[in-house]
Amino acid sequence: MPNSPSSEQTAAPTGQLPPPVPRRDAPLRGIALVLLASIFFTSGDTISKLLTLEIPPLQVTWLRYGTFTAIMLAIVWRTGGVKQLRTQRPKLQLLRAVGVLFSSIFFVTALRELPIADATATSFVAPLFVTALSIPILRETIGWRRWTATLIGFIGVLIVVRPGGAGFHIASLLAVASALCWAFAMIMTRMMSRTESPLTTLTYSAIIGFVLMTLVIPFLWGPVTPWIVLLGMIIGVTSTVGHWLIVLAYRHGDASLLAPFSYIQLLWASLFGYALFSVLPDYWTLVGAVIIAGSGLYTAHRERVRAKRLG
Repeated sequence: MPNSPSSEQTAAPTGQLPPPVPRRDAPLRGIALVLLASIFFTSGDTISKLLTLEIPPLQVTWLRYGTFTAIMLAIVWRTGGVKQLRTQRPKLQLLRAVGVLFSSIFFVTALRELPIADATATSFVAPLFVTALSIPILRETIGWRRWTATLIGFIGVLIVVRPGGAGFHIASLLAVASALCWAFAMIMTRMMSRTESPLTTLTYSAIIGFVLMTLVIPFLWGPVTPWIVLLGMIIGVTSTVGHWLIVLAYRHGDASLLAPFSYIQLLWASLFGYALFSVLPDYWTLVGAVIIAGSGLYTAHRERVRAKRLG
């Protein structure tokens, strides 16, 4: 599961799963939960990068999904059993799960080559992809303001990625692909939001992703130690807890209020990257990240305005 994302992966613009019972009576609590979630996401990304130095990225993803699936099945068992897995949209559940899976694979593979902060900054483009994909999939009409914000956001991505420049790395395209897959998954989430609960959707994403990874992992398996397995389990725990904290956060505050605080993840990514890998984001990465974040926030604002007009 992406945390951006990371995956995956962490504010309103990224299309997180809607809570079953919205409550907007404790905004400070919602902000605190978003900030805490960003630490969990960054921790999982950092450990993922460490593990990619020892085993293939696909194996890291498999370990992550194994833990994710075990956690979700335990929750399902404790909260009602198999009836929690009833779904009215099996095809959309499958499409969402595949989108989340490929987003995770691309992001973890990118982390092997990129600084954590660079991959995180690039992942912020996901809400802009959501805007673009809403046209062919949801048949939405996008106004000139949101189109302008989207184009500005993509300029920010170009600044971070710098294709053709000395700082360009092909793995940057994997981070962009991860954001695109995540955006597709969030469109599927939006289409199911009225009939499917977050628990059902998360569980299907876990099970389907784990099954698909298990089918291919024998061909990519590398030697592991108990320490590697433990770290893989920690990744699964941190990413799952991070996503659940986001779900809880949106019970206490509006998306437009909480969205800006998710971008604190870039700070944690920079600090963690420097502490463990002695790497800090350069000037252009920070400039691009600010542009991407600004366009994402404006897009979220326009979504809120549009929702008020329709509702």
